[in-house]
This record gives sequence, structure tokens and C-alpha cells, in this order.
Amino acid sequence: MTQPVRIPSDVDREDRVLANLTARQLAILTVTGIVLYGAWTLARGVVPLPVFLIVAVPIGVTAAVLALGQRDGMSLDRLLLAALRQRLQPRRRVAAPEGVQPAPEWLTSSITATDATGAASASEVSPAALRLPAEGVTEAGVVDLGPDGVAMVAVASTVNFALRTPGEQEALVASFGRYLHSISAPVQVLIRAERLDLTRQISDLREAAPGLPHPMLEAAAREHATYLDQLRRSTDLLRRQVLLVLREPIRATGPTDGLGGASPLAALRARRARSRDGEVTETARRSAETRLVRRLGEATELLSPAGITITPLDAGQATAVLATACNPDSLIPPSAGLAGADEVITTAAADLDNEPPVHHRSTPSRDWRGQNTSPESTALDEWEGGDL
Repeated sequence: MTQPVRIPSDVDREDRVLANLTARQLAILTVTGIVLYGAWTLARGVVPLPVFLIVAVPIGVTAAVLALGQRDGMSLDRLLLAALRQRLQPRRRVAAPEGVQPAPEWLTSSITATDATGAASASEVSPAALRLPAEGVTEAGVVDLGPDGVAMVAVASTVNFALRTPGEQEALVASFGRYLHSISAPVQVLIRAERLDLTRQISDLREAAPGLPHPMLEAAAREHATYLDQLRRSTDLLRRQVLLVLREPIRATGPTDGLGGASPLAALRARRARSRDGEVTETARRSAETRLVRRLGEATELLSPAGITITPLDAGQATAVLATACNPDSLIPPSAGLAGADEVITTAAADLDNEPPVHHRSTPSRDWRGQNTSPESTALDEWEGGDL
């Protein structure tokens, strides 16, 4: 006879093996205890016990703090490993898919062997190739993750849950629960917070104020523009955006365990198969994109009864989201009009009529608006007042 099994709400919590300790914590404490006991066994004939305790107690306390301590939900031993890994990696990285090229000979020859300080500084600033998870974005807005699969980003509208009646709240929870039960592949719900720029709204209000039909409306528009300007100067305005990120592996996953997740043995076999198979075929990639589009349609149908609208991002919008995630405090906000990393940028000189220069980019097929373009350069945008 089957019996219900209670699953904890924190599904990412590690299993407790003994005395409310995880296997990782037990391994750290056990290894530390064995090492200290072995050291005492070898040194007790020549080292007094108080002297040994002076050395052993700090080591034991440090191991206990690393095993039992946490910060922001992560154990201290993992934070220590992450800090060591970050320390050993290169500090400066550049976008160079083809690899970092060596410095020209005329530059390296200027550094003499006797200048030890200059040589040391030159080696410290030597850049390394930047490897990002995303290799590109297709015209349909699918993010290419290389051998890790493909992903698609969509914007999800929000629902005011607190103002609904208890019956409506139960209906919303049931609709969202049906979507969660239908998930068979990785899904991420990302809530972004980005700075809100009211410069354009303020300028539009002040420009439209003189054309309003009544003086009181004009005064109200100017007053509202002044209020927005004061609000912009006095505080940091943020806006939130809910993104639904769907990910689809290119290769089929291995067998799963009883809870539906991939077993460690299956993950090891899949990793060996990836290294053995080598490059991913175009047919497998297109099949993964087809499954991704189908999953997005299912998410749209299942969440629509809850009043949640799913809108997939196109190539330009997905690129802007990725650029913002990599550099959230950039001076120029990323937009769909920015040229891609593989596009050639040219700048036309200003003509005799003192017109501002126009930036151009070379596009082989379609521009970011989806319109047909010729192989020649097409105008991207104009530089006006420091904004692109």
C-alpha cells in the first residue's frame, strides 16, 4: 500500500546523514580529526600535550567554522574554494573568441630585461580570453549556449495577488501549480531590477505642455514634469522586469532518479558521451530549438488563465538583456539598436552642412528590426547629446 511522502519546501537542501550534518560537513570534520589524531600519535613522544594543543586547537576550530558556518545560504568551505579559484584565475579578460594574440614585437622589444618592475607589471596586466556561456543569439531570439544547449528568454506580465479575493487567489495558485507540474526541463524565473530613466518622459511633458487646450492643463503638465525631475534627482528609481528563461539541452539526458532529477551516474555518463561525440550537429541543434519553441507555447497556454502574458524576446531584445546582465552599470544603456559583436562598425564623416556624423554598421542579411538590408552599411543611429 502506497503512503504519501512529505517533501520539504527547500528542495535544494542537502541531505542530513548523521547528527543533522551533511556528508560534506562530516567529511571535513572527519578528515580533520584523523589528521590531528595521526599527528598526535606521531609527535606525542617528543611534543608535550599543551604545546600540541596550541597548534591543534586553532586548526580544529577553523575546520569546524568552515564546515558548520554559512553566509547568504552558502557554506564557508564553498566560499573559500570560490575565493581561491577566483584568485588563481586571470584578473583581466577580453572578448577574444579566437584567443589572445601576443603583443607586437616593436612593443615587447621596448621592455628590457634589466627593468624588472616593468616586466612584472606587464605580466600582471596580460589579459586572458573571456569565455561567456552564450555564444550568440539567432534571429528568432534563441540564445546559443554551445554544447550546453539553447535557451529562450520571454517577458512575463505580473499579477496583483494581494488585491484578489481568496477564491481568485486559489485559482491563481492552481494555474501556476499546473504549469509547475508540466515542467520537464530547466526553467528559470528571473526578476531583474534596473535603473529607470525619466529624462524622455520629462522632456515630452514639457514639449507637449504649450499645445494643451487649456492653461490649467498646461500648468499641470509642467508641474508634473517638475515633480518627476525632483523625484529623479532625489532618489534612485528602479523598475522590475520578470523574465522566464527556458533552457533545452541538445543531447538527450540520461535516466533520472526517483525524484525526477538526473542521477550522478547518469550525469557522468552524459559528460563522457559529450567528450566522445565531439561537435554538435546542426540537426540536433535545430531539434532542440523546436522543442524550446513548443515548451514556450505550452507555458503561454498554461499561464494565460492566471492572467500572465508571456511575450518572447526577439534577437535585439535578448541581446540587450544579456548585455545588461554582464554590465548592469554601463553608461550607455543597451538596446536592440546596438550592433552585434561580429558586425563591422564604420563612421561616416560629417558633410558640409554641419550635420552630425552618423554611425553605420555592415549587415549581411537583416537588421535588428527584421527588415531586409543590402550588404552595404546601413544607418544605425545618430549621436545626439551623448545618447545613442
